Amino acid sequence: MALSPKIILYTSHQSLYAHRVHIALAELGLDYEEVAIDLDVPRTDAYLKINPRGKVPSLSYNGQVIIESAIIAQFLADAHPSHLVLPSGSERGALQRARINGFADVYVTQLLPLLYDVVSTKTNDEVEIIAGSMVQIIVKELEPLLIDCGPYFGGSEKITLAEVLTASIVLRLYTSANCGILPKSLIDDLSVQAPNFSRWVKAVQKVPNICDIYDESVWVTKISEKIAQYRSTSS
Repeated sequence: MALSPKIILYTSHQSLYAHRVHIALAELGLDYEEVAIDLDVPRTDAYLKINPRGKVPSLSYNGQVIIESAIIAQFLADAHPSHLVLPSGSERGALQRARINGFADVYVTQLLPLLYDVVSTKTNDEVEIIAGSMVQIIVKELEPLLIDCGPYFGGSEKITLAEVLTASIVLRLYTSANCGILPKSLIDDLSVQAPNFSRWVKAVQKVPNICDIYDESVWVTKISEKIAQYRSTSS
């Protein structure tokens, strides 16, 4: 019987990137030690030796350090074959990985920057424009990729690496709309214009391993403070 790997996760529950790795570890049923990194203070010299970039997450796997959340999640899925992704050695597996990477890329390169742009808005009208852009991106880029969701990416009955890489962003996007950071109309518009995406989100929001470490009140407080600070200094 193979020995269980010694895993140490350097993380912050505030980080949507670290959230990805928490989901992967939970879905794979892997035991690990958690080391909390305070993102509100400068990183210690000890942590900078582990990750010179000072970011979270970082993962120590049997003494080998891996950084960057997408890379860590992919590594864990490869090292521990499961429902998350098919083996890369097959044509089906290679195609699934390509589709998953394309799906996740839309969130990271297009949606997430817009979500962070909300922080630097001066007026609610600017927020409305950002929300409209988000809806357009989801309708154009993501809705077609979820035509076969059932209920998860690619027709899977269990979450896949696609959900691991994107769910933390989805939760924060919908929290922002439900709590007034983004207009509530964003969710209403998506339910009409992107029904596949909306059904997929509802399924994602019910997965315990996705939601367990997420504290929406922390997200709302942090981003609301940043918005207020920006508007007070720019007025």
